[in-house]
Parts: sequence; structure tokens; C-alpha cells
Amino acid sequence: MASPSIVWFRDDLRLADNPALRAAIDRGEPIIALYVLDEQSPGIRPLGGAARWWLHHSLASLGDRLRERGAALVLRRGPAARVVSDLVTDAAAGAVFWNRRYGGPEREIDAALKARLRDDGVEVASFAGSLLFEPWTVKTGGGTHFSVFTPFWRACLALQSPRAPLPEPREVDRARRGAASDSLDDWGLLPRNPDWAGGLREAWEPGEPAARRRLREFLDDDLAAYDRARDEPAAGATSLLSPRLRWGEVSPFTVWHDTVQAGHGGRFLSELGWREFAWHTLFHFPQLATQNLRPEFDAFPWPRLKPTHLEAWQRGRTGVPFVDAGMRELWTTGYMHNRVRMVTASFLVKNLLIDWRRGEEWFWDTLVDADEASNPFNWQWVAGSGADAAPYFRIFNPDLQAKKFDGDGHYVREWAPDTLGEDAPEPLVDLGDTRKAALAAYEHVKRAARS
Repeated sequence: MASPSIVWFRDDLRLADNPALRAAIDRGEPIIALYVLDEQSPGIRPLGGAARWWLHHSLASLGDRLRERGAALVLRRGPAARVVSDLVTDAAAGAVFWNRRYGGPEREIDAALKARLRDDGVEVASFAGSLLFEPWTVKTGGGTHFSVFTPFWRACLALQSPRAPLPEPREVDRARRGAASDSLDDWGLLPRNPDWAGGLREAWEPGEPAARRRLREFLDDDLAAYDRARDEPAAGATSLLSPRLRWGEVSPFTVWHDTVQAGHGGRFLSELGWREFAWHTLFHFPQLATQNLRPEFDAFPWPRLKPTHLEAWQRGRTGVPFVDAGMRELWTTGYMHNRVRMVTASFLVKNLLIDWRRGEEWFWDTLVDADEASNPFNWQWVAGSGADAAPYFRIFNPDLQAKKFDGDGHYVREWAPDTLGEDAPEPLVDLGDTRKAALAAYEHVKRAARS
């Protein structure tokens, strides 16, 4: 009698270079492909609205691709450990395979489930499918984790080169005893009443095939200009792979090796390294989204929140053209150019003196590529409280940034044309005065750290 293998998909919604799926195929038993929407386990952060939209369409694409190969995607909702355990029992499964997760609550769930299933005689194995280098393999000379990017990335590159990606399976043997599945539409991941996702639909096509096409387009058309034009939001030189990597529609191993083969990839590959740095930091500091990585920043004198200022920033109504353009691009498309992310984040934290956690929460809800590591990691970097953080006295002047990286005003005219010209609104705050206030707050942190 067959003992099916369960492949538990998580943030790896692809068939190519999926080590867990490959292990199940190699085991030679029928396969049950499972995705669990877990919004109930302790510590699991519920997805934001834009992420839920992307997840719906990526799951639909994965389900279609599995059906083309003879299998089906089983959808279940609930606490992951209970859901997987129940399916193992119901299907009389002999093995469960998954690719590793690196957040604290997720690792606790996975470790406990792995131990319980093994005690019951079930084969369980986990694999490296989402990071090029495992967090416990990259250490300083003193055996600790890195807090500065350059030596971190140098240490990564000194390790064995990332493995080659695994081929996409042509067939997936489906378990003959079908497992009951939820309906994807019943999960309510898509926005309704109102449907605010029109801009997302226009901007994106989720799913593994689209991810592979975008990677090829970038390598063929944009990689050569990446170093020169990557900071210009209107240049179209960025990869647009961040949501693809976030949802695992393409693996970092595929991106790495395809880029190396294409050439000219040094700076772009270091961006993959920055993504690794964020995840390694989360692995060692699971509270990244809620606590300052540098504890001296707990003394930062945040003033009383002005809700009108926060809302003006969220809606792109600050009267600062480059900031408003970025926030409106985000609201419309679920995405923002990385240079503009830094500028808009700096404006919130250092000009409006609003706690970085407020901004992180907004990006979590509105970005299609928001994940548990990169989103809070980058916010803490801008705020000055994180790993390898930009010094607090480095304050991005949005007007100077616009002159440098959007000199012809194309980006601002596309997203916030009303902020230009004689009828342009007055800025919400004075950039010079608020810079002085930010520097004074930073001095307070330094004095508190010395005392």
C-alpha cells in the first residue's frame, strides 16, 4: 500500500528548483502538494492586503502548473502544525518534506512538528530553498553573527559557491486517494467592496512562469545598465524580482546562476546579498519588526504622534514631490523603487519624527514584496537602529535626492504632477527645521548611551 509524501509549500510557490518537491519525487511514492494559510499559530504575522492579493494569484498559478503535471494543490486553513498532522493521519502519509523558514515562530512550529512526526515514524526532511547561505554557516572570526554588511557578504562569498538549481519536474505523481481542499476563492484573499487592486493587476502578473520571464528580460535588457541606472526610479533598470523572490516563484539559486552566466552581475548579486543579510539578521533577532536591534535607540525621544502627519505621508499628501510620488506609486501598484523607499522612510522617521514601526506596518500592508525580514530590516537601517544602519545624522533630503536621481522630473510628473508648479501645495514641514530636530533627538540617544 502506498504511503504518500506530503510536500508542504510555504514561501516557495514554484516547481523549478524546489528541493522539497524533488525529495518527494525521488522517494517514489504518490505526492500530496499542500499549502496552509496559517493565521492562527502564535507569533505568525498576518499578511498585509497587497501580499494577500499576490498570494491568491500565485497559488492559482501553482495549482494550474501542478494540474498540468498530473497533481493537485491541496489548500487548508488553520494552525499549520495541526493541519499538517491531520493530513498525515488522514492520508496515511509516510513522509513530509518542506523548505526551511527562518523567522522565530516559524522555526519553532517546524521544529516541534518535525520531532512529533518523527516520533510517529514519519520521515521528515527540510531543505535550503530560500537562502543561498544558511544563517548558522556564516560567522565572524569570533563565532558570532555579523552586524555589518560588507564583511558579512565577503564571508558568504568565501564559502562554497551556491548550489546549482534543480530542474523542473515534468510529472508529479498524484496520490490516488485525494485529500479534501478548501476553495481558494473562499479564503477571501482578494479585496472586495471596494476592490482596490486595479493598479496591482495592471502592474503585475504573479506566478512562476511570469517570474522566469521577468528574470530573463532583466538579464537580457537591463543588467548591463543596472550599476549605472539602478538608483533612478524612472529608468526602469531594476529587476522587479523582489516579489518573485519573496513568494519563492523563482529561487535565489536560479537568480544567482543565471546572473553569473549573463555577466555584469557584481552589484546586482550584492543586492541578493543584502536580502541574505536581512534574513540572517532576523534568524538571530526574531523581534526585528517590533524591537530596536540597537538597544540604545530605546531611548529615542519620539514626540507625540500627529495622526494627520502620518496619514498625509501614507496618502502621498505631504507637499514634498519626491516623497508624494513614491507613496502614490506604492498605493497604486504595491511597489516602490528602492531609492524612493529610502527617501520616504527617512522623511517619516527623521523629518516627521514618527516611529519607524509605524512606517514598517504601512509598508507591510501595502507592499507586494513585504516579508518578515527585509521589511523591518530596511526600516531599521534607515532609522539608524538596525544592523549596518545608516547613521542617524544621514538624513535623505528629498529635494536633493530628486535632483540627483530624477533630474528631469519624469518620476514625479508620472506619480505626483500636482506637487509641481505654481499651484503646488505647501510642504507639510520645513526640511531644514525638522533636520535640526532629528539631529537633536539623535544627540539625546548618544547621551543616553553614554550614561
